[in-house]
Amino acid sequence: MEYFLLALRKYADFSGRARRKEYWMFILFQILASIAAGIVDGVLGTGFEYGSGMISVLVSLGLFLPGLAVGVRRLHDVNKSGWFWLIVFIPLVGAIWLLVLACTEGTRGPNQYGPDPKGSALAF
Repeated sequence: MEYFLLALRKYADFSGRARRKEYWMFILFQILASIAAGIVDGVLGTGFEYGSGMISVLVSLGLFLPGLAVGVRRLHDVNKSGWFWLIVFIPLVGAIWLLVLACTEGTRGPNQYGPDPKGSALAF
């Protein structure tokens, strides 16, 4: 949970690096928040015609920018530019490549994007 909150505190910080644990914990809690929002939408009956609900849309919009920022910082950790995020628009291959980059261990020691986040303690 602390890594999710760390990503929310850095919601528009596209500089620096994010270790794998920070990225994947954010993704995990984002999925859990989306599921919870879907359940609340179902209980309250706030769904739209196409299946999604008002609360789900608000949660998705609220977590979009922090998710993008932590994704860019994750790419910085593997010594790639944040613009590599756009590779996801290449059908199938782009999403697989981005998944591989997200799972790859970060560059040891400092790189052009900052110091190694794994070597330092969790900073709030």
